[in-house]
Amino acid sequence: MAIGKKLAKNFNGLNKIFAGEKSLRGRLGNIGHLLTGNALTSLLGLVGFALTARALGPSDYGVLALCFTYTNAVERLVNFQSWQPLIKFGAQSESTETLKSLLKFGLLLDVSAAATGCAIAVALVWVFGPWFGISPEMSGLVTLYCAILPFQISGMPMAVLRLSGKFRSIAYGQVGSSIFRIILCAIGFAFGGTLRDFVLIWMAAQIVGSLTLVGLALAELRKQGMLGGMLTASVRGITSHFPGLWKFAISTNLSLTLRSSANQLDTLLVGYLADPTAAGLYHIAKRIGRMALQIGDHVQAVLYPDLARAWASSAFKEFHRAVVQMRTLLLGFGLLLIGGVYLTIDPVLRLAVGSEFEAAAPLVVVQSIAVSMTLYGTVTRSALLAMGREDRVLKGVFVATIAFHATALMLIPRVGPMGANIAHIVMAFIWLSMMAVAYRQTSAIR
Repeated sequence: MAIGKKLAKNFNGLNKIFAGEKSLRGRLGNIGHLLTGNALTSLLGLVGFALTARALGPSDYGVLALCFTYTNAVERLVNFQSWQPLIKFGAQSESTETLKSLLKFGLLLDVSAAATGCAIAVALVWVFGPWFGISPEMSGLVTLYCAILPFQISGMPMAVLRLSGKFRSIAYGQVGSSIFRIILCAIGFAFGGTLRDFVLIWMAAQIVGSLTLVGLALAELRKQGMLGGMLTASVRGITSHFPGLWKFAISTNLSLTLRSSANQLDTLLVGYLADPTAAGLYHIAKRIGRMALQIGDHVQAVLYPDLARAWASSAFKEFHRAVVQMRTLLLGFGLLLIGGVYLTIDPVLRLAVGSEFEAAAPLVVVQSIAVSMTLYGTVTRSALLAMGREDRVLKGVFVATIAFHATALMLIPRVGPMGANIAHIVMAFIWLSMMAVAYRQTSAIR
């Protein structure tokens, strides 16, 4: 009886520690904070890029852009997205001790992935750089920029902040980091900084941004009295406390990798199978249409922890109500998006990029349909992950990705860039359908 009371007390403590706002109004407020922070960060980021580009000129700025692109690509490949399993199994934890062990496990996973990513990135530059005609000077700069990778530790901090409902901290912490970057870029611009100076400036800004996220998470753990215990907790036998932990982590990351293959390779396919002009039109359409997908990312960031908690505590009525609410909202937003794009895209393109890009208008309209379907599906994906059906998510992504590539390869040579947009609609339809079936079947069991 004493043990049962202790576990109940600990579980109540966990609910207090990681008590996010579960009402629809609270979720919308958190999403609003993330959207506002993202918009401000994007705007400030443009200022930083503008100052850098003016200071360096096209050639040197291109080298710096190569550093950005290369390190981001390696990070996406190696990053383990540990926040997903940490939120899922953290919501199931029955004691603060097991939760501390889980968070330390996630931190060790993040650190290992970051160190591995740095080693891989440096090795690839020096082994394959000469094959692609990369000069020793450029290889040195890229290698220098790879020093940011050991600091890219975001999984555990993001899990802590999301479970704690600290979405305002996430949003405005990024804004603060962007302001710091602008200050450094302005100093570099004013004093005629060289390419190497701006490499160091952007490195410093990115490292500070990463450490800010880590600092916010550690401050939250300290506030809850969990910091010291987490750092000294043992991770031995962690999988016995959380069966399926590795399976969930590997499955969710594999599904993200498969999805990104379609989103990252589509423009290259258009350029290869059609022509560079078609690829340019498609890229413009994709950039405009995909801006709305940030809403889906923010919805998942807010909704997923609530769903994981509700499912773990068998609050099935609350779980399904939250799913229906967010599905309805995203469906309404998607319909408004499609209608708004259809009515305004021609003047928007003329004003933003010039009349020579008006041919992209039909592409943007069709792209908005695929985006709206994907937005709607983010809720079901979050629900299935919270239910522990990551296997069905992976299966749906696998089939949908194969369908995307098959459709793109068949249609792009015939109808140009529109074929890639149609392929995205096919992918979204199959993905949505398979996840909807999995959601109904899993719900029926409960």
